[in-house]
Amino acid sequence: MEETIKDLKERRSIRKYQDRQIEEADLQKILEAGMYAPTGMGMQSPLMVVVQDRDTIAKLSKMNAKIFGNENMDPFYGAPTVIVVLADKNRPTYIEDGSLVMGNLMNAAHALGLGSCWIHRAKQEFESEEGKELLRQWGIEGDYAGIGHCIIGYPDGAIPEAKPRKENYIYRV
Repeated sequence: MEETIKDLKERRSIRKYQDRQIEEADLQKILEAGMYAPTGMGMQSPLMVVVQDRDTIAKLSKMNAKIFGNENMDPFYGAPTVIVVLADKNRPTYIEDGSLVMGNLMNAAHALGLGSCWIHRAKQEFESEEGKELLRQWGIEGDYAGIGHCIIGYPDGAIPEAKPRKENYIYRV
């Protein structure tokens, strides 16, 4: 239990990655952690799409940067793996379900010595015609919303320290 709490406290968002792919065994452990995230009524509304192909990552990055308003940036920071988390919009808890998957993915990556970061704008990406076309190419049918991109890789540099926690974070009544 102490190691789990330590991992939760020490996980940070990583924005610089080494140019090497993560190990398949680690990827499988991370995905398994994502699969076991809690979901509303156990309905398992999320899907995870693993992207490790550089061209597809570049395409997603370009789409994401355009939405962000800076087409000259790489919002995935050179990460070699991107896990796109989608969730079925027909479930009332789809946003929460997908968010819990994202949390599990990032915490599992940290526990394995990998870096990760949640990158937003998946919602807008997969509402676009280009995003809908990607879903069709990937064989994903249904009414899915983009929840987030979990970028994963080996950190290139020091892991940032946690910021001090704010006062009045917890109220007891």
